Amino acid sequence: MRGNNPPKGFWYRFGHLFKRLFPERQIHLRTGGKVSFLRFSTFSQVTLVLLFLLSGGWATFTSVSYILHDKVIATKNNQIAGARLAYRSLLGEVAEYQNKFTAITNDLEENHALMLGLVEQNAALQQNLKSVEIQLDTTEKESQKVVATREFLKGQLSEIEDEMRSLVSRNYTLKDNLGSVETDLQTALAERNQSLFKGNRMRRQIKELEGRLADMQETELQAVQRLSEGTSSYIEAMEKLVKLTGLKVNGLLSADGYLLEGQGGPFIAAKPDGLPAEMLKVNLTNLDARLRHSEALQDIMRKLPLTAPLNSYRITSSYGKRRDPINKRWGAHYGLDMGATFKTSVYVTAPGVVTHVGWKGKYGRLIEVDHGAGMKTRYGHLHKILVKKGEKLKFRQKIGLLGSTGRSTGAHLHYEVVFKGKARNPAKFIKAGRYVFQD
Repeated sequence: MRGNNPPKGFWYRFGHLFKRLFPERQIHLRTGGKVSFLRFSTFSQVTLVLLFLLSGGWATFTSVSYILHDKVIATKNNQIAGARLAYRSLLGEVAEYQNKFTAITNDLEENHALMLGLVEQNAALQQNLKSVEIQLDTTEKESQKVVATREFLKGQLSEIEDEMRSLVSRNYTLKDNLGSVETDLQTALAERNQSLFKGNRMRRQIKELEGRLADMQETELQAVQRLSEGTSSYIEAMEKLVKLTGLKVNGLLSADGYLLEGQGGPFIAAKPDGLPAEMLKVNLTNLDARLRHSEALQDIMRKLPLTAPLNSYRITSSYGKRRDPINKRWGAHYGLDMGATFKTSVYVTAPGVVTHVGWKGKYGRLIEVDHGAGMKTRYGHLHKILVKKGEKLKFRQKIGLLGSTGRSTGAHLHYEVVFKGKARNPAKFIKAGRYVFQD
């Protein structure tokens, strides 16, 4: 009996609570003197409350869903518009990179043709110089013969003049004995006439030889002048190329040992010696100096890194002051970051000798190449190295694969140009090799 009392008490209290919350209500209506009423039981009131709560919850849910649905659709539409803009921007960048690659390829072809033309001009100049040297040797021999002949004729002319003076003196002494020495006088007159004839003929020969010598000198001077002008224009073109890189010609020549030092003394102007072909000798001396300077510049040009280490690339970070890509602080960047596809081939930009290979701190895998004349290049963040230390490299030889080793945010090549231990802007060297001879 006691076990059944608690359930009855619970339901009783539950029902009593509902009756207290929702007691039976009546609504009285009076119409035309008549009174009527509407009766709302507890069950009816609970049903109405539940219906009201359900309808309110449903309205709230549908309103929130409608508002959130519009926001989701607007967000998706914004994302789609952004993706379209990014796609169009990417297409523009691809077209721009294709145009840049085409322009770079055309520039390299033009520079290659210009370099070949310069090499052919140099060969022609050297061939002309050899022919001029042969002609000069012949001219010098003929000049020596002409000088010797002229000196010999001058000696003979002097002897003839002495003989004429002696004959005149004899003529005066024999004047008193004209009858007895008439035969001797006629002989003396004949000898004098013959001597005068020989002297006049010798003077004409001397004038002819001097004219021939002057003509030969003029011809040789013109040939030397043409060679000097060609050599000067070639030197000017090479010096213009060096200036575009930001370097000084004398600094490069001094670094490669072409400028002599340890000289001095007072200046004493040279006096002309009056010998034949003096001006020709001076011009030849000047031409020889220009040719030596041209050969020195040609040797220097072979050691300058005037091409890019990648066939196709984009500049991701320039030389100089920049905001660090990792800590976002301002700092100095002593190289050129060149972005490209992972494992892209990397080429050496000038002939040289490998002085370092392997891991080097934040550079990652690094290659350093010494080109001579104080010029070095460095290639950092490589994925793979294909050369060994001490190996001699040819121009545009493949030395490694592009990577992202060391302190790097992605696949790229860190390229440096160093002259006498000081970093230089690699972009100037690439631009110099691309545009210097377009004039």
